[in-house]
Amino acid sequence: MLKLLFFFVAIVSLAGCGHVSAASAPLPKPTVDAPLAKAKGSETAVFAGGCFWGIQAVFQHVKGVISATSGYAGGSANTAEYETVSSGTTGHAESVKVVYDPSQASYGELLQVFFSVAHDPTELNRQGPDVGTQYRSAIFYSNADQKRIADAYVAQLTAAKSFPRPIVTQIVPLKAFYPAEAYHQNYATLHPDNLYIMINDAPKVSNLKKELPELYTGK
Repeated sequence: MLKLLFFFVAIVSLAGCGHVSAASAPLPKPTVDAPLAKAKGSETAVFAGGCFWGIQAVFQHVKGVISATSGYAGGSANTAEYETVSSGTTGHAESVKVVYDPSQASYGELLQVFFSVAHDPTELNRQGPDVGTQYRSAIFYSNADQKRIADAYVAQLTAAKSFPRPIVTQIVPLKAFYPAEAYHQNYATLHPDNLYIMINDAPKVSNLKKELPELYTGK
């Protein structure tokens, strides 16, 4: 993760500040989705799409989300450590575990956020200035229903030609999620003046409020 950016790299990244997603127009709601639950509860979704700081920050502002935790998925327990994951050789992706109330938000709505403002699903093994397989776009599903909804939404967006380039998001089973080190948690909230956050992550939250106001919460 290029957290210690040289200033000129950060300035180059400014070109994409307000352009977190490559979509040519606001993305539609999923036509295949789970109905809202009749009673409060909690379910879990895991997403990867570049640096987990930004993904976590976005989902912390989504209606119905109880918690969002930065971590690692895709590799084994003995390599779930930041410096090791940063080598790009562990199979892990920087990921975020989203715990949400299914009576307030559906899995499809979380997918709409993920594809609309959280990252660019057409970038292969990178996001913005961050390059490597640990920054790949991935949906880690935990049950058949999540896989069905994710597959259908990617097919829907592809058929609608919502993006100018192919979606490269992996849809793979979740084997395990490992929380990241404490200093990575809530990083965007705790370090709003960090240049990386200002350029790469704060615009994602702003775009969530602008593009999907019905799913935004200012908590």
